[in-house]
Amino acid sequence: MALSSSFSLPSISKIDHAKKTLRPWSNDGSKQRFDFPLTSSKTELFGHQLVTVGAHLHKSWSFLGGLRVTMRPRHESIVPLRKISRVYASWLASSQMASTAFTFGTTSVLPFYALMVLAPKAELTKISMESSIPYIMLGVLYAYLLYLSWTPETLQLIFASKYWLPELPGIGRMFSNEMTLASAWIHLLVVDLFAARQVFRDGLDNEIETRHSVSLCLFFCPVGIVTHVITKALTKNAGSSGTRNMH
Repeated sequence: MALSSSFSLPSISKIDHAKKTLRPWSNDGSKQRFDFPLTSSKTELFGHQLVTVGAHLHKSWSFLGGLRVTMRPRHESIVPLRKISRVYASWLASSQMASTAFTFGTTSVLPFYALMVLAPKAELTKISMESSIPYIMLGVLYAYLLYLSWTPETLQLIFASKYWLPELPGIGRMFSNEMTLASAWIHLLVVDLFAARQVFRDGLDNEIETRHSVSLCLFFCPVGIVTHVITKALTKNAGSSGTRNMH
């Protein structure tokens, strides 16, 4: 592909373009050809990058037209943008997948918490709490996200210290990846739901109120467990005091 541009100058002694100087030439009517590098131009065409490097200048002289200089590109190359597009598409797909997994995991556990809080003694709630389906589904999702987020640096970031122990800067760097963060969130949802189920079952077996503790297990699991332990201790003390008063 050749591009050309022309311009006319009445009289010139030198041209300084792109920090390159052209010295005067003789006006004997003969055509001269000389090369000098110009700033490369870039054009995007059909998903490719067209790069023009350097140019040819052709000079001719006529009595009526004066000096006429024609510039033609010397070299053109097409640089495909496929690599950049692939990297961007991969990052976009990874970000969308992490967001989808985050939303799916969060919404999938909410019905179980709703049953334990709103209908703790219903038969449907008891059957749901005996099922292992939610743990299997979330476990498979977690394993898949862990596989996608795994990099050669993962183990180095986890065991960053010389004693093969995790360090906070390394863990923070590891969780800067959205896919890793989504897998960690699924991990927390599974552990929290399992702990909430244990609290719920213990409440049914010992006839203890667990709705407040189960609710806390959703986002503050350790607090929910501590709350259940305190509630259980207070309930036992109240029961023992009532029994003594009866006697």
